[in-house]
Amino acid sequence: MELQIWTEKYRPLKFSDVIDQKHVVERVKAFVKDKNVPHMLFAGPAGTGKTSLALTIAHELYGKEWKQNVLEMNASDERKIDDVRGKIKDFARTMPMGSVPFKIIILDEADSLTPEAQQALRRIIENYSSVTRFMLICNWSSKIIEPIQSRCAVFRFKPLTDDDIKKFVERIVEGEKLKIDAKAIDAIIYSSEGDMRKVANYLQSAASLGGKITEDVVYDITSKAKPTDVKEMIQLAVDGKFSEARKKLQELLLAQGLSGVDIISEIHKQIYSLNISEENKMKLIDRCGEFEFRISEGGNELIQLEALLAQFMLVGKG
Repeated sequence: MELQIWTEKYRPLKFSDVIDQKHVVERVKAFVKDKNVPHMLFAGPAGTGKTSLALTIAHELYGKEWKQNVLEMNASDERKIDDVRGKIKDFARTMPMGSVPFKIIILDEADSLTPEAQQALRRIIENYSSVTRFMLICNWSSKIIEPIQSRCAVFRFKPLTDDDIKKFVERIVEGEKLKIDAKAIDAIIYSSEGDMRKVANYLQSAASLGGKITEDVVYDITSKAKPTDVKEMIQLAVDGKFSEARKKLQELLLAQGLSGVDIISEIHKQIYSLNISEENKMKLIDRCGEFEFRISEGGNELIQLEALLAQFMLVGKG
């Protein structure tokens, strides 16, 4: 097995490798073909291919010499105005190398920039557009000031579907010659919540244990609550079997070492599958929000989760 992180090993380097996002890729390919790339703003959920597409554009434009013409920065590390005026400005005002008439600055997590830093960045974008193109990447475009948004072509990435993730899993399984069962693939898709980085990391972690990758192995390495266990627990509470539900909770919390917040998150997902009225589902969702807040404020996880199970029992009794 190669000593390489699979998130990088299987990162797209060609447009044909980018999973889904066809509505974005087709527009970007046209810009790259004409070598007339505008400033771009990539916005969308984590792990959907925003940074990968930006690097793919750089590879397509510059080939092997791409690193000489590209500055990649993470705005969450360098978010102050001095960083923008220093490193970014120094790179932006120098001439590009090669046949492409501009360089590229990739600014990841741009929504972490302070408003002051964004104002400074706006001036740099204005002054050096002739020799530099900016690619801003963020989860929330609303956190980017309007003057920057108006100077960029905005591309919105949509969450990846289960089928897209399954194809990516099968690609890694084939490339790494892994043994994995169908339920394990479903567990990876469920646990990743549409984030391709999580998919690759989960697979690599599971493969490192050796042997066949099963559903139980996946939930062990993801440190997430198994949906069937959580559903069984809350169903016991709704049915009035509080002692058995409490025993199941202690197994999840103490024996399996899961966090209270993770258990509440899975409880929230499983509420919709309960055979109770819509009104009672609304009440339980409201209760989940309250008890998650209590835990985040420092409440004892076991006590708060037992109190939440008590709410399920009260609903079951009508």
